[in-house]
Amino acid sequence: MSLWDKVFGEFIDIIEWTEDNPDTMVYRFERYGNEIKYGAKLTVRETQVAVFVNEGQIADILTPGLYELDTKNIPILSTLQHWGHGFESPFKAEVYFFNMRQFTNLKWGTKNPIILRDKEFSMVRLRTFGSYSIRISDPKKFMMEILGTDGHFTVTEISNQLRDIIVSRYSSILGESKIPVLDIAGNYDQLGKFITERIAPEFENYGIKLTQVLVENVSLPSAVEEALDKRTSMGMIGDLDKYLKYNVAESIDSENSSTSSAASTAMEMGIGLAMGQQMSNALQSQQPASTVAAPVAHAAPPPVPGDRWHVVLNDEATGPHPISTIKRMIKEGLISAETLVWLSGMPEWQPAAENATFKVLLQQANEHQPPPLPRKN
Repeated sequence: MSLWDKVFGEFIDIIEWTEDNPDTMVYRFERYGNEIKYGAKLTVRETQVAVFVNEGQIADILTPGLYELDTKNIPILSTLQHWGHGFESPFKAEVYFFNMRQFTNLKWGTKNPIILRDKEFSMVRLRTFGSYSIRISDPKKFMMEILGTDGHFTVTEISNQLRDIIVSRYSSILGESKIPVLDIAGNYDQLGKFITERIAPEFENYGIKLTQVLVENVSLPSAVEEALDKRTSMGMIGDLDKYLKYNVAESIDSENSSTSSAASTAMEMGIGLAMGQQMSNALQSQQPASTVAAPVAHAAPPPVPGDRWHVVLNDEATGPHPISTIKRMIKEGLISAETLVWLSGMPEWQPAAENATFKVLLQQANEHQPPPLPRKN
């Protein structure tokens, strides 16, 4: 500091602080040699508290207002500076301004997933993110525990430490709460209030009030989220048996002719096979085993690309036939309910009446037959 700054500084008798950085929590008023004139004016604004420090000890804490630094308005100065007889000389002291407003939108989150026990998923890993808000509640305690002699203290200097406290305690609190994973998303507010109440006393030890903790997101591992999506989809489908029947019927009705593309036919037959196997298992569990046996002279043919059907006609295995040919053969009466049919993937030949796909085709063919003519009297 130059000589001119020293002289000019000694004549300034107004002590105040206007916030130039919203993140500043504590600011020390700078004076040359810490000299303050007797009778100087001290302005403490509404969101501030001023702390006098004399010879390393906290002398007084001043709340918002305008103060004149003399023995009448601040009697403690007489004791500190030995001014019992009206000695009016500059005195050395430090003035710290504390920002008492609330500091909001401070971020917190779990660096690594938290492993929890859950009634529905047994063991599950969760990641949580949110924000929190704080304010200085006890300037004296904050100065002794956190500030020290720092002349310009910002919230970023302590936010990491506070965040680590929240994350550490959050893991224990979430485990103790035993909230089901599927219910956490609907209880963000309650969970945030619960965390605030549990952690707030620990912040008070630093002279800080934890005003609010917000839980903004609790995320599951991608594999668990995919499983939940599948579970939700199955719940929307409802009866799987009816769903498969509907898809097979739709695929058969949409079959135009044998000129349909191979990809379309393969897709339809794949759906038919899945539905047929599912229905076959259900029928076999409800009805006695069929006594119809496959012809001994003919072994099961090898699988054919495209999964087309084989049909026994006149005791001879024929095929493979596309679905369009099968429909024509049923219409011409070549295939009946007793006709044996086989598709690659089936364990053995099966009567058409017991096969889910042919059962639908036979039923559709009968629906298109005209009723018998009425008899003449």
